[in-house]
Amino acid sequence: MLGSRLWSLAMALLCAAVAHAQPLEEVPFITSPDNVTLEMLSVAGVKRGDHVIDLGSGDGRIVILAAKKFEATGLGVEIDPSLVARSKTNARAAGVADKVEFREQDLFKTDLSQATVITMYLLQEVNILLRPSLLALKPGTRIVSHDWDMGDWAPDRTTVLPVPDKVVGREKSSKVHLWTVPARVEGLWCAGGLLRGASIKLTQKYQAFEGTLAWRDRTRELKGTISGSELRTPAGSSGELVLTASDDALRITAAQGNMALAQGQRFTRAAGASCG
Repeated sequence: MLGSRLWSLAMALLCAAVAHAQPLEEVPFITSPDNVTLEMLSVAGVKRGDHVIDLGSGDGRIVILAAKKFEATGLGVEIDPSLVARSKTNARAAGVADKVEFREQDLFKTDLSQATVITMYLLQEVNILLRPSLLALKPGTRIVSHDWDMGDWAPDRTTVLPVPDKVVGREKSSKVHLWTVPARVEGLWCAGGLLRGASIKLTQKYQAFEGTLAWRDRTRELKGTISGSELRTPAGSSGELVLTASDDALRITAAQGNMALAQGQRFTRAAGASCG
């Protein structure tokens, strides 16, 4: 939901120490249309076992739908006490009060660590200030935003839906953006076992990575994308390479070409500047 006032933006600007911030006016309380709400949960693949946290939850419709249609649990965070009360009433009416919770709370102070899905209808400035906290979540956590993106962290997927009665902006449509939190893999990784002496050195920008795999007198350039804990390079001339990140380890889970025999081999994060 887009809250009834720009409290989030005001707090964000204060936290960012923007000295020239101008006074902010209240804006109308705006709900996400039903088709957008459904798309947000569908594109995130919400299912039983998921825990959805909606930041700026308004009347609770996203969390309630997640529980009622997708059998998830949920938490709605909202600054307006009257909307929190309305959400609790709506949850009881929908028969999901035992699966969802609503709190009158500052979203910047909310513990997000238990979420498998985060949903938002906030301004871009607020999304960007939330970005470090979102990137720190468990790899594979899905983030969905109605309309507003997160700057240079490009979404994995964007869908556009018709919203004929939309009151915000000139376009009668809404965008739904999806991100999957990528594993943090930048750095040097060292192999043992059959590949003892091999190394992988990676750089990373959000869900994109590149680097070099070196073993003996051979090197292979790596470049690809991260989806949750999975790193995947395009097939290319050397064949596809898939690695899985877990804690401080990288494991080759699929390999083709001259790396086929390395499938299953494990790399651990280097303690220093080199392997050996």
